[in-house]
Amino acid sequence: MISVSHLTKRYGSRLAVDDLSFEVAKGEVVGFLGPNGAGKSTTLRILAGYIGATTGRVSIAGHDIANDSLEARRSVGYLPESVPLYPEMRVIEYLRFRAALKCVGRRKRAAYVEDAMHVANVVDVAHQRIEVLSKGYRQRVGLADALLAKPPIVILDEPTHGLDPNQVRDVRSLVRELGREHAVVISTHVLSEIDACATRVVLIHRGRLIAEGPTDAIRELHGSRPVEFTVRGGSALAASAVSSIFGVSRCDVDSACGSDLSTLRVTFAPAVTDVDRGCAVERCVAELVALGIGVRRVHEPGGSLEDAFAELTREGAHETRAQSDAGQASE
Repeated sequence: MISVSHLTKRYGSRLAVDDLSFEVAKGEVVGFLGPNGAGKSTTLRILAGYIGATTGRVSIAGHDIANDSLEARRSVGYLPESVPLYPEMRVIEYLRFRAALKCVGRRKRAAYVEDAMHVANVVDVAHQRIEVLSKGYRQRVGLADALLAKPPIVILDEPTHGLDPNQVRDVRSLVRELGREHAVVISTHVLSEIDACATRVVLIHRGRLIAEGPTDAIRELHGSRPVEFTVRGGSALAASAVSSIFGVSRCDVDSACGSDLSTLRVTFAPAVTDVDRGCAVERCVAELVALGIGVRRVHEPGGSLEDAFAELTREGAHETRAQSDAGQASE
């Protein structure tokens, strides 16, 4: 449904998207992730036909976004992060107006508007002016707009922004439901939403793809699961010793205020196997003990999407390896 091939976008001398390639199939909910400034919104705007690419190719439901822009855009329902609305219009007026712009036939228009209002849960404010609505309701009006023409592809940029917890739960349920028959791309900084909704993750950093694969595979990437060593005394010496051990990519130190205890948060390179990882942990303990540093505790937290996000976006050098690991974990 969505095919992105070697997509690049420049703003003058600034490279916002750098040779990005990925695909989204019907029946998938793909979490499109990255830190601020990674190029997420730029990419989504290109997919929705709002802006053009510098180079590369984007196909939307079989239509080239550059050469067949109108048909491509008709196949997409897009909810931008900041929803552009006409505040002076009533909700139902606005949606009827948008349905006409989206070429929904006159005979179908009333039913489509009614369906979209029910799905987005804005029926109770249908006759209120948009300017008097809360931020959460405005977001839901934007969601109704995105779903109005029943597009096969839905792109959601921060869809739960401004919603209360009950509304967030409703949107998550809706996204899962949409994922059964549509191709859905959801971008958000709330990683619990990706855990709750997405079947696959595309993670970008500085405009480049650094990891792609099933959500579970991304969560369990070796580099995303640090090991924590609680040690007594000599934290600088301990960090230096641990950092020199094969397979360790970095060692962060958290020193407890007013205590001689410190926590070493040791992260391993994505290429390290489980066997090598276990041996490296043993060598870390042996090296610390040999230096006379007390090891109070060794703890390996379960892999999480948040840990994977933090580690992979911090380690830009692991782009290719992270993508390879995710692919192997999905096989």
